Amino acid sequence: MKLFKALAGITGAIALSTGSAFADDLRWKMPVAFATNLPGLGSPAAWVADNLTTASDGSIQVRVYEPGKLVPPFDILQSVSDGKVSAGYTWIGYDQGKVPAIPLFAAVPFGMKPWAYIGWYYYGGGHEMLQEVYDNKGFKVHAQLCGIIGPETAGWYSNKIESLDDYKGMKIRFAGLGGKVLEKLGASVTMMPGGELYQALEKGTIDATEFSMPAIDQILGFDQVVKYNLFPGWHQQFTAQYMLINKDEWNKATKAQKALVEASCTAATTRGLAEGEYKNGKVLAGFQEKGVQADQIPREVLEELKAVTEEVLEEEASKDADFKRVYESQSEFMETYKVWDTRAYVPADL
Repeated sequence: MKLFKALAGITGAIALSTGSAFADDLRWKMPVAFATNLPGLGSPAAWVADNLTTASDGSIQVRVYEPGKLVPPFDILQSVSDGKVSAGYTWIGYDQGKVPAIPLFAAVPFGMKPWAYIGWYYYGGGHEMLQEVYDNKGFKVHAQLCGIIGPETAGWYSNKIESLDDYKGMKIRFAGLGGKVLEKLGASVTMMPGGELYQALEKGTIDATEFSMPAIDQILGFDQVVKYNLFPGWHQQFTAQYMLINKDEWNKATKAQKALVEASCTAATTRGLAEGEYKNGKVLAGFQEKGVQADQIPREVLEELKAVTEEVLEEEASKDADFKRVYESQSEFMETYKVWDTRAYVPADL
């Protein structure tokens, strides 16, 4: 009996000294909305999975499933919330029909630059509001910002866009709140995953599409089908991706495991932005050599788009309390950020 007590005491001492040595390991299946070969958009998911295994010494292992291999891209939120999978990696703006405020955390027309958005998200209460928004709509997920890229292009078109009237009757794939803006302009807006867009353009199912930044659009081959590429990406000045984790799985994790997830996703956010910024200029220059016409939207047309955007944002705020609260928080931050932004950065043409 004395020997048993002594061994028990030693075991307890080891457990106390090693902290999480006897914590349960986490084994998560994580379907992703974007192929992991897409820079800045899909690549952070693979990087986070590898980094979590290494940093946790195997305590956290995340198996990544490419789009559609385990869960359809647009079903990730529901599957994670229901516990069908432990985690998912996605652009959460796809779920605006279920959670109206969600696009504000994903991409906002005429919204913040990427670094301004992460400033608001980390220090302006954005992370906490995001958890509340999901809770208020009954979804059992913990959301962690886990990737961000800079502006998308304003889309790929078969014919030149010379005015907003050209959108009337157009069949176009356009995401998030920007899609609502184009609907107001008379476009027929549809949503489909990135992997289906090349074929849809080629067959004429859609007349035009936006998807992402040049480094990604090149991989998807849009320049092989249509030759008009519009800038700037007014509808998505930032595009944020998130790791969604089932709430029960998150609650099972130790403080150390949670800290590793948070740290890995924060690092992935930086790396994703860096990858896009590094690659886009060279790819865009290559497009022009292939005969792609990169057109700039005239200032007066941008002003018209911004006016319609403001109407859409106000309409959405009037319909959903969470949207209103988040929108007001972001707008308040931007009022002071603009003072810094307009004074501190050297103009691009210098």
